[in-house]
Amino acid sequence: MGGMSFDIVYHEQVAHNDIPKLSHNIRKRIKEAIEKKLMTHPEVFGKPLRRSLKNYRKLRIGEYRVIYRIEEVQIKIFIIGHRSIVYEKVRSRT
Repeated sequence: MGGMSFDIVYHEQVAHNDIPKLSHNIRKRIKEAIEKKLMTHPEVFGKPLRRSLKNYRKLRIGEYRVIYRIEEVQIKIFIIGHRSIVYEKVRSRT
């Protein structure tokens, strides 16, 4: 308890493309991770990205990644997907 609560904002492609492609199990795990980790301590749980994705962070959930950016009191989620594709695809959404 204590900590600040962040608002989660999703890129429109996350709702239309990313989430529907996930299995029910993975979707549930990712939702729980976002609620427990990103809404409370996004700077602690997410690892900073480098080079062309500087200022973005990733949250690892098994083989999946949530790529996001902290913007004051908002967490803006740009992509959710398998680790093999998220880094290439996120560039088109930033």
